[in-house]
This record gives sequence, structure tokens and C-alpha cells, in this order.
Amino acid sequence: MSVRRFSFAPFAASNPLRSLCVALGAVFGLGSAVAPAQAQLTVDIVQGFAEPLPVAVTDFHSGSPEQAQLGADIAKVISDNLARSGLFVPIDQRAFIQDAASIQNGPRFADWRLINAKALVGGGVEITPDGRLRVFYRLWDVLAEREMTGLGYTTTQSNWRRIAHIISDAIYKRMTGEDGYFDTRLVYVAESGPQDRRVKRLAIMDQDGANHQFLTEGQHLVLTPRFSPTTQEITYLSYENNRPRVYLLDLQTGRREVLGDFPGMTFAPRFSSDGNKVVMSMADAGNSDIYTMDLRTRQVQQLTRSPAIDTSPSYAPDGSRVVFNSDRGGSQQLYVMNADGSDVRRISFGQGRYATPVWSPRGDLIAFTRMHQGTFYIGVMKPDGQGERMLASGFLVESPTWAPNGRVMSFYRTERATSQGQQRTRLYTIDLTGFNEREVITPLDASDPAWSPLIP
Repeated sequence: MSVRRFSFAPFAASNPLRSLCVALGAVFGLGSAVAPAQAQLTVDIVQGFAEPLPVAVTDFHSGSPEQAQLGADIAKVISDNLARSGLFVPIDQRAFIQDAASIQNGPRFADWRLINAKALVGGGVEITPDGRLRVFYRLWDVLAEREMTGLGYTTTQSNWRRIAHIISDAIYKRMTGEDGYFDTRLVYVAESGPQDRRVKRLAIMDQDGANHQFLTEGQHLVLTPRFSPTTQEITYLSYENNRPRVYLLDLQTGRREVLGDFPGMTFAPRFSSDGNKVVMSMADAGNSDIYTMDLRTRQVQQLTRSPAIDTSPSYAPDGSRVVFNSDRGGSQQLYVMNADGSDVRRISFGQGRYATPVWSPRGDLIAFTRMHQGTFYIGVMKPDGQGERMLASGFLVESPTWAPNGRVMSFYRTERATSQGQQRTRLYTIDLTGFNEREVITPLDASDPAWSPLIP
């Protein structure tokens, strides 16, 4: 569904002396209604707890009572997105002094300072005569009494939720200086049934859990779904007729094809960042090595030749290197090699075993699963193995996947079985501070998530 953007003239700034500069993870120390002139708030993005910024998100105004609910729904999605980021705390609308209609003529900044709002979001919606949806928004710095940004969008009425995600991304970028991650989707494995006879289906949803749908019926076991860079295709492993094979599914047409009919078992396929290649592991006679396939020529290249188990490969964003895990050193550890298989180097040296490495879209970190003394961890380290940090832990946490901005990731958590033998498996998100873990609500148990790039 297409979205068209339009711009309009901003309100005039009434106080240019103050600026609100908010960095990702900033420690906001203002506390009172008025900030010192030229106050600038910054913090190291990888350290410590961030005090969230109070933001007021008003319902988007409409001249029609019939469309008012649409304006309220858009504001609710924006408010929820900002809250889940952990960087913002939306103020309860019942505290608002100025209403959404009068704000169309300009905010009364003193009223917003009285309720401790540092930023203010307002907007409007209308249905045009041809039936299309027209939405605009404005973001204000309340302390500086200045408009920070504002844009408008037109699209189909059914696309209103995506507009709310796009506006959330625009606000996030204006306030942090980095790209957002709200206009994205998650594909994952939906699980149901007894633990010894689990039904596993492919499912897809918006990053906040909305617009959920199943992609497969559950007749066949599916594993390791991954998005293509265009977000329109998914690779995954499916056991059909007792034969595990890698499939390529087109989300728009529903058409799928076998991605190579290999003699051995194939695992964990992942796209390169340009979408031209898929890297995976294949097992032959009990030995697993890393292979890559050129999707244009379908030519296959073997990258590792080791008697050990080499698996879970992931390309660096520039395609120059591959990270994978292997037990070639006697225990399961992480290794990095050039894209042609040369110069293999071990990068993990901590206690325990390491698995499921995933290169960050920013290229600066590798996320992984670590197992030590009966506990699982989700952690990150630099590509040279330095700076290892654990972000989450539990009975079973596994399969990290990065949001496209490389600041947030998703993973799944399985809780220890109850005395009745019941276990709960759910998806979670967490940011690089490790302080903002949140569950992503799904209708069934959920595992093995993969986060899409921003939707084009």
C-alpha cells in the first residue's frame, strides 16, 4: 500500500533561545517545568538506565465526529510506540489542559509546562472526497516553544496504522538523531499443542503485535524464518515428506520455491544485506559446513571445510565477512571469516558455549546466545570479540534478531516447566542498555523471531 508525503509551513518559533537536544538513552535531568537556557541533554548510548522523556500525544483532530475515533487510534499507536522504546513516557491525556481542537491554532506552551511535558505531538485527520486518508502531525519542543518537525501523508483508509508507525519513526529520528524501527514487521514460529507434539507454523505481524496472520497451516514443521532485505520474501526451513529443505516464500503472491535441492540437510539460511546471496549450513554424512548460494545464478560455494560442526552463519552488513559458530576448537564458539571462507578467526573466549550469532545492521556488534552453568544469556560483542556484554538471561533465551536501527533486538524466552509440565514461550524486545525488556504479545507460544528492515 502506497503512502505519499506532503509538507506544510511550520508555526513560527516564539523562543529560539532554547533547544531540546535528546540523544538515545539520554539521562533527562530537568525535573522542573522550566529548563536553563541552551540546555542540551546527552548521554552515552550503551551505558546505564535512561530516564524517559515526558511527552504529550494529543488525539489527532478531525472536523467530523465519525473520523474522531480514527484520530484517537492513530495517537494511541504513536503513544504506545514511543512508550515501548523506553525513551519516552507519554503523559495521561486526562491531565491535558489544552484540547486537540484548539491546538490547531498553536499550542499554549505554558499549559503543557504545567503538566511537565517536554515534547508535544499533535495532528489532524480527514477523509478526502475521493475516499483517501489524509494525516498530518507536528512535534513541538515545549520548553523552547518551537516546532521541531511536521509532515503530512495520504494513503488508503485501511493503512492508518502504518501511518502511525511512520510518524512514530519520524518523531524518534527527530528526537534521537537515529532511524526508528516502528514501521517494520516480525516473522516468527507460532507454537501450539503438547510439548512432545508441537505444531509449528510461520506467522507474521507488525513489530507491536498488530495485523497478525499465519503464513503456513501447520502440516509441516518450520524453522528459522528470515526476511529478505526488500521485506517481500522470507527464507525458512520446512520438513515436508520427512525431508528438510530451504524454501523461499514471496509474501505478496504467496508463491514459494525450493531454494536448492541439496542432498544433505540444510540449516539456518540468511540473506546477504544486498539480497543477492543466501548463506546457510549443510550437513553431509553427519558433518556440517557453511555454504553460500548466489540467488541470480544459483551457484553454490562451500566456505568451510572442517570435520567440526560449522553452522548459524550471518553476513556482515557490507558482505565482506561471515560470523558463525563451530566446535572445531573443542567447544561451541563464535568465529569470523572473510566472505570467501579465508582467514577464519575465533572471537569468543568466555566460559560456556556460544551460538546463533547475528551481525548488527550497523556493523558494530554481533549478538549471540551464550550457555553457561545451566543458564542461557543474550549478549553482544564487537566483531573482534572485545566488549562482551550480557543483556538478558533465563532458563532458555535464544535467537536474537536486530531491529533495522541496530539499537533494539528481539529474542524468545521459554520459562521453566511447571509441576504440571506446562511451559510458556514468548517473544521479547530489549535495547542495548539491557534495561527495557518488553514482551511482544502473540496469540500462541512464539519462538525464533526475525525482524524485518524498514518497510519501503
